[in-house]
Amino acid sequence: MWFKNLQIYRLPRAWAVTADELSAALASQAFTPASSSELLRQGWAPPRGDGAPLVHAVNGQFLLQLATEKKLLPSSVINQVAKAKAAELEEQQGFAPGKKAMKELKERVADELLPRAFSIRGNTWAWIDPVNGWLVVDAASPSKADDVIKLLLKAVDKMPLESVRLQHSPVAVMTAWLESDEAPHNFTVDQDTELRATGESRAAVRYVKHSLDPEDIGRHIAGGKQCTRLAMTWNSRISFVLTEQLAIKSVRPLDVIKEGEAITYSDDERFDNDMMLMTGELAKLLADLVEALGGEAKA
Repeated sequence: MWFKNLQIYRLPRAWAVTADELSAALASQAFTPASSSELLRQGWAPPRGDGAPLVHAVNGQFLLQLATEKKLLPSSVINQVAKAKAAELEEQQGFAPGKKAMKELKERVADELLPRAFSIRGNTWAWIDPVNGWLVVDAASPSKADDVIKLLLKAVDKMPLESVRLQHSPVAVMTAWLESDEAPHNFTVDQDTELRATGESRAAVRYVKHSLDPEDIGRHIAGGKQCTRLAMTWNSRISFVLTEQLAIKSVRPLDVIKEGEAITYSDDERFDNDMMLMTGELAKLLADLVEALGGEAKA
């Protein structure tokens, strides 16, 4: 198991919480299936299946899973049924429903259709590293990560969670790397990047699997563009894309990591081994990346 996208948050180093304490705090928000009248239901689910703890702990690292059940009730279906009912009402009363009546009709239709709507279930994973003080959500967008953070802050009283604050912005540092044609220690720059103008034009140029010619890149930077996305590889072990918001996307472990995986003989052993490998490598990556970006801002 490997996270594909990293939304990163800060906790105090050596955060003093046990897996049992955290699991007990999450218990009040454990996931239960949505009722027939609910459009959305979210809650914590055991990472290793029913009957397991809500927090899976391996080697001092915690894994959490937020389960989401959502009913599929497209507005086009509601509008279609409401339109048919409005036509019936018009025939009965001799005039079409007004704006307010139509809104109320759509609301009633939605309530009637909800129990028959199809449900989809999704899971969002979160990793807590109490040793090094990281909380990472496997989400492509900040809004999806917010679902995890909001529920976590509601469950854990006074949880000391913060955004990562850096000495320098990722945009400025990534632009400097490209301009100097020099990657930071332990990193290489790959062949994908995006440079965007800061003015009203918001003009942008994107390179995809394309050699980043220093002269070409330099002209774009001289013209006022800055780097907002940059594909990189860390220590020849993990490739990823760094964004202007300090999100890490398209995370992919390289063959050198896979070749070093221990042989396991059961699903539980394999899961725990993968978790140890992932959390160990990502903790080192995050430490090196923060250092490459100039370090964290002092309070």
